[in-house]
Amino acid sequence: MNIVCLDMEGVLVPEIWIAFSEASGIPELRRTTRDEPDYDKLMTWRLGILKEHGLGLKEIQATIAKIDPLPGAKEFLDELRTLTQVVILSDTFEQFAKPLMAKLGWPSLFCNTLEVAPDGEITGYKMRCEKSKLTTVKALQSCGFDTIAAGDSFNDLAMIQASKAGFLFKSTEAIKADYPELPAFEEFPDLLNAIKAAL
Repeated sequence: MNIVCLDMEGVLVPEIWIAFSEASGIPELRRTTRDEPDYDKLMTWRLGILKEHGLGLKEIQATIAKIDPLPGAKEFLDELRTLTQVVILSDTFEQFAKPLMAKLGWPSLFCNTLEVAPDGEITGYKMRCEKSKLTTVKALQSCGFDTIAAGDSFNDLAMIQASKAGFLFKSTEAIKADYPELPAFEEFPDLLNAIKAAL
């Protein structure tokens, strides 16, 4: 039995931190997992910038409320879910993702959670498990699933490489150059066809 594991940000929806960087006028917040392979380092740095500027969950959620899925993402997901099981594996947070899941038709999402003070300050975060995407893919495989994975960033590479078929989608030129063995696509119909061929 197959299951498709998809990254969320950059693949199905725009990058939340880039959108918030633009909304807040803080260019440093544009840095994502496409730029920084060490997620803990990236998040610690982000939380420091938020604290410095007095910004919290409410301000980020106000930006997220205005974000729509990438054009064609919901249709892609809808069709894919008629063919096989799909789960979104993301390093985002429950407090960020809910409105985006509503716009995508409530697909299954495994993500992390933020630690938030009563005044809305984001004080920390709790990862669901270590190396969450790879750990989840291996767990699904131990349950008898063949995994097919797609993502765009450094933190997607392990789950892509561990799967029976894996694809880069809307990735950076640098990542594509470093991993030429991974098929890379830019458009949803092309990714859908590649997944169909792997099923």
